[in-house]
Amino acid sequence: MDQVYDVVMLLQNIYTFMIIGYVLLSWLPNARESFIGVFLGKLVEPYLSIFRRFIPPIGGMLDLSPILAVFALRFVAFGLIAVIDFFI
Repeated sequence: MDQVYDVVMLLQNIYTFMIIGYVLLSWLPNARESFIGVFLGKLVEPYLSIFRRFIPPIGGMLDLSPILAVFALRFVAFGLIAVIDFFI
């Protein structure tokens, strides 16, 4: 069980850091058009777009959807661990 927990948490942490990196790239001019920005965008943007449908930016500039996305990702990771633990 510890191995499953470690793998799920590792994947969750990696994706969380990818979301944080993608958000930080938005603070730098033209950073999202770089190779790393495009790569992260292809991996993170489909997930973030789900939350952007429900949470509009505040004042047109402040996007809170990545915060909710990280919380939801953590919730799903712990739920997945609980389901796997139930069946093992």
